[in-house]
Amino acid sequence: MAPIWKSRFKDSDATPEDMYLNRRQLMAGVAGLGLGSIAGPALAAPEGLEPNPYEDIINYNNYYEFGTGKTDPAKYAGALTTSPWTIRIDGMVDKPGEYQIEDIVGKAQIEERLYRFRCVEAWSMVIPWNGFTLASLLERVGVQSGAKYVAFETAMRPDEMPGLRYPVLDWPYREGLRLDEAMHPLTLMATGIYGKDLLGQNGAPIRLVVPWKYGFKSIKSIVRITLQEDEPFTSWSDANAREYGFYSNVNPQVDHPRWSQATERVIGSGLFGSRRETDMFNGYAEEVAGLYAGMDLKANY
Repeated sequence: MAPIWKSRFKDSDATPEDMYLNRRQLMAGVAGLGLGSIAGPALAAPEGLEPNPYEDIINYNNYYEFGTGKTDPAKYAGALTTSPWTIRIDGMVDKPGEYQIEDIVGKAQIEERLYRFRCVEAWSMVIPWNGFTLASLLERVGVQSGAKYVAFETAMRPDEMPGLRYPVLDWPYREGLRLDEAMHPLTLMATGIYGKDLLGQNGAPIRLVVPWKYGFKSIKSIVRITLQEDEPFTSWSDANAREYGFYSNVNPQVDHPRWSQATERVIGSGLFGSRRETDMFNGYAEEVAGLYAGMDLKANY
């Protein structure tokens, strides 16, 4: 199995967008000569897609705590205070407690990973994330026997998040994964994009990225992580279970009740956006299909 990322880097090695793109072109040429990989951050998303420009990534977002429009988060998320930031880790762990983000990130091995990011509204981007595996964090706090799920919770700050005034969801925003999904090496705790710290609209200061699932599973601005035996509450499934299942794997064979998921619009590809066929598991089937062996993915959508 070919890795989706190539190597690791430190925060001091963060790469500007233009240099990142030039480096990708150089490394593609080296690979074409059969010389193998060279030292540097992540190189490949499925099909070798190129990353979106930084401006696309920070200006077209879903983050309903700041409004339901795609540009609302960029307008309003600057009000989010991200320092100090504490994450409560509790439930079935050996070392529960309130952890400062500096302690969490400072002890992590930061990597750069280029992932396709797909939203349930049938639009997609390719984003170069900086972060560390969720598995490495869970291993540090010690997962107890019997834990089967990981629950997450987003910050809830009405004074800083104007979208909380509206009952779009049962606030605070909550999400969850099966433990084996959470421990998968593709599952990332992201702290930056293009080597820059996350902005509020992208989930500052720390968020989840699960690249084979629809974007709403990748919960933003995390303040709590809980290990538990029972399947956790998830906000969109609670709001509309017919449209949003617990698993939310990218699956072109399961349509959203109001639109097809067979194709996707690539953000940044023109006024109306070109469309491409949707890949099973968002292009990560080789890595993650085994997690769902024997399951009916139309029933467990």
